[in-house]
Amino acid sequence: MPDYFGKDIFKLGFGLMRLPKTATGAIDISYVSKMVDSFIEAGGTYFDTAYVYDNGESERAAKAALVDRYPREKFTLCTKLCAWLQCHDEASAKQQFYTSLERTGAGYFDYYLLHALQRSNYKKYDEYHIWDFVKEQKEKGLIKYYGFSFHADSALLDEILTLHPDVDFIQLQINYADWENPGVQSRACYEVARKHGKSITVMEPVKGGSLANPIPKVQELFKKSNPALSNASWAIRYAASMDGIITVLSGMSNMEQMEDNLSYMRNFVPLSYDEQKVIAAAQAALNEDKSIACTACHYCTGGCPMNIPIPDIFAVANDEKKNKSRDGGRQKYTIVTATSGKASDCVKCGQCEQACPQHLPIISLLEECRSFE
Repeated sequence: MPDYFGKDIFKLGFGLMRLPKTATGAIDISYVSKMVDSFIEAGGTYFDTAYVYDNGESERAAKAALVDRYPREKFTLCTKLCAWLQCHDEASAKQQFYTSLERTGAGYFDYYLLHALQRSNYKKYDEYHIWDFVKEQKEKGLIKYYGFSFHADSALLDEILTLHPDVDFIQLQINYADWENPGVQSRACYEVARKHGKSITVMEPVKGGSLANPIPKVQELFKKSNPALSNASWAIRYAASMDGIITVLSGMSNMEQMEDNLSYMRNFVPLSYDEQKVIAAAQAALNEDKSIACTACHYCTGGCPMNIPIPDIFAVANDEKKNKSRDGGRQKYTIVTATSGKASDCVKCGQCEQACPQHLPIISLLEECRSFE
C-alpha cells in the first residue's frame, strides 16, 4: 500500500504543546506569532495542537498566532480528541471536536487524531463510538486525514490497525533513545505501522527535551563527530531520516530552538552512514544510563489525588544523578514540592502509571525519591 502523503512535505512540524509564557503564566501570543512567522517563512506548514494542551489555551493560541494571521491554504493544522481526559461520557467526548473548531477558528482540520491510545484507555474510543464519529466528520469535509497517536506496545498497534485499516496516518514516539526501549517499543511500533502501509508523524523526537541535553558521554560523541551541530539536531534528523515519515514534531518553546531547528531542517539532509554509526554509539551509552525516562508531559499529574508534581520530582532525581550537589538534592526537592504533595504522600492508587505514555513504574520511583525528604 502506498503512503498517503508525498515526500515534499516540510519535515519539521511545529508542536504547540510547550509554548512560551508571559510572567503571568499566559501563553505569549506576540512571541508565538514571531515563531510562527519564522516557521512559515522557512517553508513550514504543519502545526500540531490538542484539545487538552494547556487546558485549551494551545488551541486558542493557534487561532491568534496562526489562523487569524495567515490564509487557510498557507498551513495545515492537526488537533486531537482525548476520550479519556477532560470528558465523562460520549457526548462530552464528541463535543471536544466542535470545541476545537471553535477555539481554533480553522473551519476544518487537515489532520485529526484520537489522542494517546494505550491499553488503559483505547476501549473508550470504541465505547464512545469515536471511530465512526471522526469518519462522519471526514465525510462532511471537516477532517481531511484522520488517525491516532499511540503510546503502547506493538501488538496492540497491530490489533488496532487491523480493526481500523482505513486510518490515514498515525503518530508515534520515535527517537534514538527509545528505539529499543521495551516500554516504548519505537522500532517495533514503527515496523508495524509500515507493515500496514501507514505514514507517520513523529512525536517526542527529542524526548521531552532530554535529548537536547543528553548525558555527557553522548554529547562528547556528537561534538567529536561534528562540533557545529546541536544535540537536538541529531535527534530530529534521526527520526526524519526514516521512510514513511510525514513530519517530525518539535515542541519549540523559544526562538533559539526554532532557529536551531530550521538551520538544519530548512534544507533537510538525512543522516549519513557515518552519522548513523555515531547514533548507534550514543544509544549504547544511553543503555548504561540510569536516569528516569520522564518526558514531563504531565499526563500523570492531572488525576493525582495528592497533587504530587511527579515530573518535577523526577527532574530533581535526574539532575542529582548527573551533578551531585552538597545537600543531595534536598533543596531543589523542597522547592518543587513547596506548594504540592511530596513523594511520601503517594497513596499508590496507580492512576499515574495508567496515564504514563512512557510506562514508567512511577510508584516505585517515587518510593526512591523519598530520600530527598
